[in-house]
Amino acid sequence: MKRLILFISTGILLLPSLYAQPVLLPGRRLVPYAYIREADVMWSKRIWRIIDLREKLNQTMYYPLQPNNLRKSLIYVLQEAVIGGEQPPMIKAYDPFNGDDFKVEMTVAELKSIGSSLDSGKVTRPYPPYDEIDTVYATDFDPANVKQYRIKEDWYFDMKRSVMEPRILGICPRMAVYDKNTGEFRDYMDMYWLYFPEVRKVLLDVRVYNPYNLASTITYDDLFMKRMFSSLIYKVDNNYDRRIEEYVKGIDALLEAESIKDMIFKFEHDVWEQ
Repeated sequence: MKRLILFISTGILLLPSLYAQPVLLPGRRLVPYAYIREADVMWSKRIWRIIDLREKLNQTMYYPLQPNNLRKSLIYVLQEAVIGGEQPPMIKAYDPFNGDDFKVEMTVAELKSIGSSLDSGKVTRPYPPYDEIDTVYATDFDPANVKQYRIKEDWYFDMKRSVMEPRILGICPRMAVYDKNTGEFRDYMDMYWLYFPEVRKVLLDVRVYNPYNLASTITYDDLFMKRMFSSLIYKVDNNYDRRIEEYVKGIDALLEAESIKDMIFKFEHDVWEQ
């Protein structure tokens, strides 16, 4: 029996690397939403969710903290799209303090001021006479402080195709705010609302780390369209326009959010029983 013996002088077999060059995704086409007539919508519900990037499933949106030649965090992608740079902004951003209906557009100057500030103080001169001098500190926006996102979406049942589907309408990054003196966490601040159908054209070409299969290329658009994230419902459309936390607290708020998810599941299940 003949045997084939392969000798490698270096002791290392060099194979083509998947990551030898930056992975670009040129020419990808945006998959449009399925056409739906208003008359075919048998049932619909509007829901607001919080995506917390501290959850393990959502950390693909948070990392890397600094862009590399393969990936960017979601906030980097959004900031580049709304502020621009060498090129004009690609999408419009809307003021979150005027609601989430995409009515009041924000200027580039307003967007650049988010998370940045100028503070004055005194520092000791490092050489004689070691006196105190007035100094101005410039604080730049830190993308690592963006740890949550709000999303606004509609769930509907399409009678013509007999499917229950969600459609994301808007997304809003939320930045953690810390006390300047003590460094203690204070609260989260909404930065701006973006109309998600416009955001999709930006998310289409940016690769996302796939923890399940490195050979499978997915983008941020795939991540949202395939619902590859974890979230918590904090509001559902109601007569009083209230959030869940306004009428229940603590563990009851979590149970209320789960009951809303269960309501959607049961409606879809019961449609086929009627």
